[in-house]
Amino acid sequence: MADEVKDLRRLVIKAFHMNEVVWGESDDITVDGKMTVSNELAEELAASEEFIEKIDIQLIKPGEHDRWTNTIMDIIPISTKVLGKLGEGITHTVTGVYVMLTGVDVDGKQCHEFGSSEGNLKEQLYLNRAGTPGDNDYIISFDVTLASGMGQERPGPTAAHRVCDKFIQRYRDKLKKFKGEKCTERHEYHDVVRPGKKRVLIVRQVAGQGAMYDTHLFSKEPSGVEGGRSIIDMGNMPILITPNEYRDGIIRSMQ
Repeated sequence: MADEVKDLRRLVIKAFHMNEVVWGESDDITVDGKMTVSNELAEELAASEEFIEKIDIQLIKPGEHDRWTNTIMDIIPISTKVLGKLGEGITHTVTGVYVMLTGVDVDGKQCHEFGSSEGNLKEQLYLNRAGTPGDNDYIISFDVTLASGMGQERPGPTAAHRVCDKFIQRYRDKLKKFKGEKCTERHEYHDVVRPGKKRVLIVRQVAGQGAMYDTHLFSKEPSGVEGGRSIIDMGNMPILITPNEYRDGIIRSMQ
């Protein structure tokens, strides 16, 4: 009985590496490793949110980090659920490119609370860390200009995250249709229980103070916004999640 193992859920993450990221007429992604980025819907996306004045999308190639950036609000992977819900089933994800969300208001005030990170990107962004781009990764800069004073008000940063999520969803919808056998990497994870063994709980403290200091959980897509719930709106109470939910991007840090 002590050696019994109960397999509660299985998560398979299939990665598709992007070898080339270039400007194009539309936002597109192909299974053979090519991604195109455009500004075609920037105005439409900005108009969809009350507190957003302008969106500027830029493509940053590997090594081209000697450039100005507004405050970095998030580094976001492009991932999508193909089968099941977050924490189980099949997830497709992209390697070789990340989305970087940055923000400032029309008066030039950076989107921050206790400290900002505007400046030279090569000095503000640590590469090759968990959750950050590597030396050879492309970065899609999604720079949001908010209405006056909205960088320090909760609806402003939330709108920025929401509109960036809409942009990423265009790639997710195409990524869902990729044939799994074409992936460049495949990883399988299992949530298991071993009766009679020690039970381990990892406690992670997340931000829940408002504005940029917020955390969303339980979105529809990995590292997504749509369908997610704010830890503030849940009363900053402890929330239990499984290891595979964590791996699958069920937590969206908003700072």
